[in-house]
Amino acid sequence: MRRVIIALSVVAVGGLGAAAVGWQQYQSFLKTPLDIDGSYIMTIEKGSNYRKVLANLVQDGVVKSDLMLKLYGRHSGKASKIRAGEYLVEEGATPVSLVDQMVSGKSIQYSFTIIEGSTYKELLKQLAADKVLKQTITDLDQAALQKALSIDKPSLEGLFLAETYNFERGETDLELLKRAHKLLNSKLNDAWAKRDKKLPYASSYEALTMASIVEKETARPDERPVISGVFVRRLNKGMRLQTDPTVIYGMGDSYKGNIRRADLRRPTPYNTYVIKGLPPTPIAMVGAEAINAALNPAAGKSLYFVAKGDGSHQFSNTLKEHNRAVRQYQLKRRKDYRSSP
Repeated sequence: MRRVIIALSVVAVGGLGAAAVGWQQYQSFLKTPLDIDGSYIMTIEKGSNYRKVLANLVQDGVVKSDLMLKLYGRHSGKASKIRAGEYLVEEGATPVSLVDQMVSGKSIQYSFTIIEGSTYKELLKQLAADKVLKQTITDLDQAALQKALSIDKPSLEGLFLAETYNFERGETDLELLKRAHKLLNSKLNDAWAKRDKKLPYASSYEALTMASIVEKETARPDERPVISGVFVRRLNKGMRLQTDPTVIYGMGDSYKGNIRRADLRRPTPYNTYVIKGLPPTPIAMVGAEAINAALNPAAGKSLYFVAKGDGSHQFSNTLKEHNRAVRQYQLKRRKDYRSSP
């Protein structure tokens, strides 16, 4: 009997010893940096479970065996909390920090910038060229895209705020456009609610159209409200806007870099040398500053302006002053003439 008891005791002690060794190995594994040279991008697809993610880690050589990671996921309760995304795992990461990343949701962020003054056609080309966004609208015509975006306007021109948008891999081009349109409406509606009721706009859409013209006329923040003031005064006086960017937009693909006298006389819905008032739609994407300028025009008496060639403009109160400025800055252009800042 004594021998039996001794034997059982030895087995028990041995079992406890093995358990202790196993626990030490487990703790050591959790604290030991993973086999990552430089960095590793861990992708968790939507619908993936913890076991699938661990299998990918083994396949990519990040860990030799997923056994202890499975134990940790179960022991910590984090196996059921992982979130889809794309995660940058840096050299020196441990199994614990790796799993923490899986549940953090702090995925790699990419960015897409809608450029101020860009047109709808240019925006579509920019979206199609993005290598991270999921392409879903390339085969949609404008009518189908308007339906997908729930937009009821004559055109999609100008309806996406010029801003930089962060996104994660897997986001679609349509989802980004929805965000840009929602932000545009938010900025526009807020500025419209605070407007001076005497402004010559029948709707916020007309204010957006003005903002797009201001956006195309100057990239200088200090000049936007001043140019807006010029156009608002011209509208109030019943004068034509006579702004070249609207002519260029109306010319479409026939514009080759120069506006001829015949172009200024040729009627199009956008030729503000011919039509009275604003064109029927915006002519470009706008930023928040252009919206604010359109709805907060600078006070003054100027009715004309001309590019000086250094990115700024000369403003004039009378046609006589304006013609003198045209002769100075346009007919005798400087060698380093440029229209933008």
